[in-house]
Amino acid sequence: MRLQGKKVVCFVEQEFEDLELWYPVLRLREEGAVVYLAGPEAGKAYVGKYGVPCTADKSLDEINAEDYDGVLVPGGWAPDKLRRYPQVLSFVRAMHEAKKPIGHICHAGWVLASAKILQGVTTTSTPGIKDDMEHAGAIWVDREVVVDGHIVGARRPPDLPAYAKAFADLLAR
Repeated sequence: MRLQGKKVVCFVEQEFEDLELWYPVLRLREEGAVVYLAGPEAGKAYVGKYGVPCTADKSLDEINAEDYDGVLVPGGWAPDKLRRYPQVLSFVRAMHEAKKPIGHICHAGWVLASAKILQGVTTTSTPGIKDDMEHAGAIWVDREVVVDGHIVGARRPPDLPAYAKAFADLLAR
């Protein structure tokens, strides 16, 4: 259990991409990490695009970047909502400043763009937000997973095995 003792936050909001939330969360838990789902309201159920629900363990107001070793941002339509919460942006910026692992997949790049942490970062996303990523200063590449320092990006659900492994490997260091 190489991730024993590691604590990770995974953001949730309505219409997250079901696989992009659950695959990495379960993968990290299998390796011993404790993964908390954090959304606008603790105890509230959030439903993915394909109907798979999850319940937030913590509210956005309850989390502090100092207490966690990494953060995951799933894709779907949730990132467009998440990037509007100042708590999400400040949490992501604090994780970035501390050089802690930040994972984003598909449309989740929007959150990193809104947090203004992509300048000069080589990463990927769904091609649909390539322009947004580049306008935020990212060097966008079309690969299943890209690791640049402490930031791990992936394009879409078929990339999940490589993405979850890359994030777990980074977290284990």
